[in-house]
Amino acid sequence: MRPLPYKDQKEKMNTLGNIGKYELKSQIGRGSSGTVYLATDSFTRNDVALKVLDQRLLQDPNLRTIVRSQFLNEASLVGKLSHPHIVSILDASVDDDHGYIAMEYIAGGTLRALTNAEQPAALEKIIEIGFKCCGALDYAHRQGIIHRDIKPDNILLAGDTEIKITDFGAALLKNTSHEQLNDIGSPAYMSPEQILGDPLTYQSDMFSLGAVLYHLLAGRKPFIGKLGLELQEKILHENPAPLSQLRPELPPELDDVLMSALTKQPVNRYQSWAEFALALAKIGRLSRFDQSILDSSKFDYLRAMPMLKAFDDPAVWQLVNCTRWSRLPAHSVIVREDQPGQSLFFLAEGEVKVTKSERLLSVLRRGECFGEMSYIKEGETPRHASVEAITEVVVAELGAAEAASGVDSLGQSHLMRALLNTLVDRLAFADSRISRVIS
Repeated sequence: MRPLPYKDQKEKMNTLGNIGKYELKSQIGRGSSGTVYLATDSFTRNDVALKVLDQRLLQDPNLRTIVRSQFLNEASLVGKLSHPHIVSILDASVDDDHGYIAMEYIAGGTLRALTNAEQPAALEKIIEIGFKCCGALDYAHRQGIIHRDIKPDNILLAGDTEIKITDFGAALLKNTSHEQLNDIGSPAYMSPEQILGDPLTYQSDMFSLGAVLYHLLAGRKPFIGKLGLELQEKILHENPAPLSQLRPELPPELDDVLMSALTKQPVNRYQSWAEFALALAKIGRLSRFDQSILDSSKFDYLRAMPMLKAFDDPAVWQLVNCTRWSRLPAHSVIVREDQPGQSLFFLAEGEVKVTKSERLLSVLRRGECFGEMSYIKEGETPRHASVEAITEVVVAELGAAEAASGVDSLGQSHLMRALLNTLVDRLAFADSRISRVIS
């Protein structure tokens, strides 16, 4: 749908009217190429973040190419990025003189709110945020996208540690038909190769994310200087002060992790996003003093389960977000025979025993599941057996209702196939045991 002409558009914006099918409610931000409004889709009644192209910039011959290229970049990604930690781009309309992009609305603000020098953010929170950013940027890289403008303002907070990466206007797209610009990005977080105009890989985004995490933890940017040559020289030739000097309470291992991401030569950084994410997760586990289970650990547990090998990373995150996690001591009864229930349980750590009428049926270990028969059968039914922890365990509980609303149809299909395979294997094992007893 074509946006309103600029004169009418400006009048509508001033009166918080409509642009196309979108009803403007309030201004929530302003970027290099336009203004972002909270708006409502008049068809679906859903709130969206509507980025509206500023036509006055198009009238400047020095800015027209940059502005239009950024807008086209982002508009070309409508419906193409589906990841729990990337803002969904829902709709776009761009021509020579007008344009808007409708995106998923996130109400929590940006990471800029956590860059407080007087009160730096807690390590556990930043580790969680960094881990999720790694997963999102790995997904983008697999789609042929290098973001090129990772900074606190482009990472939105959807919850305490829930994040969404946004603003792909500066992204380098592998498969595109329109012109792309090279001299683009935010100087304070740019990688050395981006400053030099060298070819970029995902490790450029890795450097930028390292700079963001450093800023969040230190309360200051890793490279400080006047914009221009002074800042560029520091990024190209100087190393930032170790975090352990700025915040002695942080684990010294963190210095190595961030310095690996901020190494000048891309080849010396982490060789994959997974490697960077695992290094962050290890720091998170070292720093944990309570019994909470970090989202990064939940992801690692589920990702390692053989029965979930058909799941891609976004699907694993869906499971993380709709499961209930518990750390239970030895001898805890998790499922009781004859009591109703329909939940499926994933055993992330430890061992459990399965008994029926107090007779041992089997012992299950990490990476296995239980409760699959009740989960597959519709409606709550009495459990056929009891499940008790032998050691301390970590379990994830997936309810049928949560799965129906939180896991997409492809994920549910993969999960059901995995459960049926598990059920068949267990029935075959039971038949084998019965045959040995009879013979």
